[in-house]
Amino acid sequence: MDVTHDEAADNNAEDVFRLVVELSRKLMGEYEAQLERLDLTLPQAQLLRQLGEPRPMAEAAERLRCDPSNVTGIVDRLEKRGLVERKSVAEDRRVKQLELTDAGMRVRTEVERVVSAMPGLEALSTSDRDTLKDLLARSVAES
Repeated sequence: MDVTHDEAADNNAEDVFRLVVELSRKLMGEYEAQLERLDLTLPQAQLLRQLGEPRPMAEAAERLRCDPSNVTGIVDRLEKRGLVERKSVAEDRRVKQLELTDAGMRVRTEVERVVSAMPGLEALSTSDRDTLKDLLARSVAES
């Protein structure tokens, strides 16, 4: 039985979809397990990663794609652990800026180390990772 070009393309798209989903599950499962060892949730780790430099809470919420009230809860828990501080902005004291503490910077470094050592990606050469990044970026930009 001959496979038409359209059927082959459909099968290829299904294979790509399946593999992307499998890789995503593998990466997220491993990432969440590593974060658990650091006593962090995924949203807490995402917030720490974006605080390489101080950032207003509203901007952090926007970057996390969540409601500012959700960020307040995340920040509350990180602040209790001494990882993040809220500071008033001189120009507008209503604006709260988030800054990492020294302990927060150390934990952020650990999170970055986890991300850079993800299994599944370490099997790829630097060139392969660059190619995959470019392909995925194009795919995401199309949607």
